[in-house]
Amino acid sequence: MELNALTAVSSVDGRYADKTASLRAFFSEFALIKNRVHVEVEYFVALCQLPLPQLADFDHALFPKLREFVKKFSLADAEWIKTTERTTNHDVKAVEYFLKEKFDQLGLEPYKEFIHFGLTSQDINNTATPLMLKNGLQEVILPLLGEVIERLTDLAEEWSDIPMLAKTHGQPASPTRLGKEIQVFVVRLKNQLELLEQIPHSAKFGGATGNMNAHQVAYPDMDWNEFAFTFVENFLGLERSYPTTQIEHYDNLAATFDGLKRINTILLDLSKDVWQYVAMNYFKQKIKEGEVGSSAMPHKVNPIDFENAEGNLGIANALLEHLAAKLPISRLQRDLTDSTVLRVIGVPLAHMLISLESLQKGLGKLELNRAAIDADLEDNWAVVAEAIQTILRREAFPKPYEALKDLTRTNTKITETSIREFIANLPISDALKLELDQITPFNYTGI
Repeated sequence: MELNALTAVSSVDGRYADKTASLRAFFSEFALIKNRVHVEVEYFVALCQLPLPQLADFDHALFPKLREFVKKFSLADAEWIKTTERTTNHDVKAVEYFLKEKFDQLGLEPYKEFIHFGLTSQDINNTATPLMLKNGLQEVILPLLGEVIERLTDLAEEWSDIPMLAKTHGQPASPTRLGKEIQVFVVRLKNQLELLEQIPHSAKFGGATGNMNAHQVAYPDMDWNEFAFTFVENFLGLERSYPTTQIEHYDNLAATFDGLKRINTILLDLSKDVWQYVAMNYFKQKIKEGEVGSSAMPHKVNPIDFENAEGNLGIANALLEHLAAKLPISRLQRDLTDSTVLRVIGVPLAHMLISLESLQKGLGKLELNRAAIDADLEDNWAVVAEAIQTILRREAFPKPYEALKDLTRTNTKITETSIREFIANLPISDALKLELDQITPFNYTGI
């Protein structure tokens, strides 16, 4: 069966293919192969600039030609490498042969044995993968997350003066302001984003078991450790992990996944809260002509964008949890389990991307239903009891909490009238009664 959006096994390449297309440049098999080529080319350039004695006469004017192997890397190039891999049964070796073929075409045969010189495959994979993740986050995920935060910031400002009944334990509680409740999510997201951006994108680069053995035995007078740090940091823009085994220890990668998971958890919390506000009729949703909310009930406008976000955030977190827990564990100097697991790092990010787009869409459809919010406040005058008993405490009134508890826990509904009558009957000064009478569910919203 031909692969397309209708036949794909995964929804990220099927139903949501148009939403996740921007990630293909960073997390596809093509992207992985291209980044491997990039690392190999930059490594050869770095050896020339060292220089190794055998590369001292390499014409530096050819560096742009070498880098064009990456800039102009095509689907045909990737297919050449995959075809070669069927013979070598080794993906990185196939990349090495691809570059050697390119060197032959440029008449650079004398230098081609310094492609992949002294390296093991994980020196390439453990640099290509963090490059993919770093660029995918910076180019796609984090900008969209920033747009969601910006949208929430605008809503927090727009609704900053809207009084709203709070619900703690699902019960009416001291009033708050809608804008402040949205601002809580803004601050939480910004704090976690700041922590995420402090985590380095780490890379392993050190030969077969992390000790630069082959480099050292071939050129014992070279400072290969210094070279490795310079290469990873200056040529690739990553941070070198040292010391390592054959593979990156993935601790910072796990921290990145944990950081993304916390961000997703906050977005989950947001999605559920907004869903609840829609259910409480605090928000209505703009209707798009032609949309159907239910196949059976024509009146329905379902909060599907927030439900979609919630579902995809859950899938993303399940995968991020596994990646963060699994990757830092490897038997002795390495086993192969990290290799197969790393191939799916784009999948949780794809589900994140779907979620962020859904949240953007959902937030853009919200319309404030001030009448419902005000009606809920008007229906819950009991919430000013906290304010009254606190002022009475200030005035040394005997047992104010108990007095308000007796009033508010009767089976009789508490209304503005019953509150006013309670205040009027208190043995306190007229000035204090006037102060208490100024308190309503609409203005008792704190700072």
